[in-house]
Amino acid sequence: MAANMYRVGDYVYFENSSSNPYLIRRIEELNKTANGNVEAKVVCLFRRRDISSNLNTLADSNAREFEEESKQPTLSEEQKHQLKHRELFLSRQFESLPATHIRGKCNVTLLNETDVLVNYLDKDDCFFYSLVFDPVQKTLLADQGEIRVGSKYQAEIPDKLVEGETDTRVQEKLETKLWDPNNQLKDPQIDQFLVVARAVGTFARALDCSSSIRQPSLHMSAAAASRDITLFHAMDTLQKNNYDLASAMSTLVPQGGPVLCRDEMEEWSASEAMLFEEALEKYGKDFTDIRQDFLPWKSLASVVQFYYMWKTTDRYIQQKRLKAAEADSKLKQVYIPTYTKPNPNQIMVPGSKPGMNGAAGFQKGLNCESCHTVQSSQWYAWGPPNMQCRLCASCWNYWKKYGGLKTPTHLDGTARASSDSGPRGHMTRQEVQGLSPFTRNEGRAKLLAKNRQTFILQTTKLTRIARRVCEDILQPHRAARRPYASINANAVKAECMIRLPKATKTPPKSKVVPRQSLATIVKDLAISAPLKLKATRGPPTPINRNQASQPRGGQSMLGKRSFDTATAVNFPANGRPYTSGMRAMTQSVIKRQKISQGEAPNPVVFVATKDTRALRKHLTQSEMRQAARKPHLLVRIKLPLPPRPMPLLPSSTSEPIVLED
Repeated sequence: MAANMYRVGDYVYFENSSSNPYLIRRIEELNKTANGNVEAKVVCLFRRRDISSNLNTLADSNAREFEEESKQPTLSEEQKHQLKHRELFLSRQFESLPATHIRGKCNVTLLNETDVLVNYLDKDDCFFYSLVFDPVQKTLLADQGEIRVGSKYQAEIPDKLVEGETDTRVQEKLETKLWDPNNQLKDPQIDQFLVVARAVGTFARALDCSSSIRQPSLHMSAAAASRDITLFHAMDTLQKNNYDLASAMSTLVPQGGPVLCRDEMEEWSASEAMLFEEALEKYGKDFTDIRQDFLPWKSLASVVQFYYMWKTTDRYIQQKRLKAAEADSKLKQVYIPTYTKPNPNQIMVPGSKPGMNGAAGFQKGLNCESCHTVQSSQWYAWGPPNMQCRLCASCWNYWKKYGGLKTPTHLDGTARASSDSGPRGHMTRQEVQGLSPFTRNEGRAKLLAKNRQTFILQTTKLTRIARRVCEDILQPHRAARRPYASINANAVKAECMIRLPKATKTPPKSKVVPRQSLATIVKDLAISAPLKLKATRGPPTPINRNQASQPRGGQSMLGKRSFDTATAVNFPANGRPYTSGMRAMTQSVIKRQKISQGEAPNPVVFVATKDTRALRKHLTQSEMRQAARKPHLLVRIKLPLPPRPMPLLPSSTSEPIVLED
């Protein structure tokens, strides 16, 4: 009966899936819904399998530091593996779950320096936590506050003075006197001065516009002037004026008007007070988080002072009564019977048919994936269905409670890996970069517009010499085909220093090919074919018949033409575009691979003129291919000789032409 009774503050198991491990939650509230069901408002705790690999690395480093500081006994690899299943991460995330999904109780404690980690493995349903996980920011922070030890936080107590020894320290540098009880004033005189200070404070609030709006009535102004800040200012004024009432009175009311002293209760607005109450409801007395998330424009000292002043108001008393009334109306405990329904992942229940979820059809003779036993009262399907892995009853209970297997296997963590990232073989480069943890969400949309940055590895003279002298050891052609294989540079350098004096002094013969500069080539191309930036183009001719119905791609980012638009028009040797029913000799029917906009270069188009098209007619097909492969070489065109004109015979119109038969 007591095992099935669940109360507020208990750590319990929740089952949200028949094949996944239990969720570990802490009950904060038990509420009864309108239809009669019971819902539990719980605090979420996360396992290692629920966080990313980067945060797991951070948790590992924190665990190593704890083991070194607390001097833990040496653990085996299996114990270290099982100990990761007992570690949880607390969070401030709340959720509501049906109380009928509770599957049992567990014990979760904050890890202490005096704890021995092995003891957690000896106890069932026992977990620990030392870090707090933020599901929104994806961060891990220490739950325990820093212990402030040192001269900055603790006073250094000097040695006791010997009897008769005088204190040589300057008292004014050590402390500041705020009040002298041995003054010349009597208590009735001090009380009268404090009454005058309150009256001056009330008059000052009546003159101040902001204070008159907040305290429109005289009673509210007088109550605000009677707070401790006014009394502290009056007593400080007496101390600074050596308890002279006349000079202290003139200090309270200088030439510009009466002095107005306000504390944090008056400085804060009503909206700021509402924000503080909301933050206090969420974070409790964690003033650092309250200031960081709700009131960043306030100082930490201001937040703390406002809290202790706010506790003296009627607002705090009302909220305390409301919380007490709500607590009385809510459920204190709930009884949940033991869950006895069979799990769908059971492979074979004695006296019944095989289970569901791929549990049917398992081969006989398979052992447990965790403990490798072949005998069990009950078997459960585990892992991917195509692997046909199974667990015995003991290992299945361990998997459900602790979220892992007793011994590490090649399938351990498959579910988390598949949920974090699916198969990426079919993804493009931009999609894979979009899933990268180093790319922020707001930067993925601008990823395609970024240009690539190249880097060059410049070799030294000795490296270039070693390639020639020690070619048999270095094997540059083989190293170029296998750039991932390491090269023993020290051995090559030592052998090069030995062979270098014996090497021939004559430089190797190499054929120098004269090449024109890039600027000259571009200049010649611009002269022969002037660049037209806004040339009108017809619709692109599809390479494949199936592409004729596809719409033309839109404009790319940054207002540039897309790569497909710039290169989709095919021009033959005569400079005329192909028609829809005409195909070139060398044109293939293979569908062109679409190039993404991020990988496409900026196109530079040279539009041919009429003279250029006329010259192309005099080139053969092989000459045009050679010119396309080597654009830096000059093209020599053999123009045919023009036809010779027929000589004109001199004729005379004076003599007649006689035709003889």
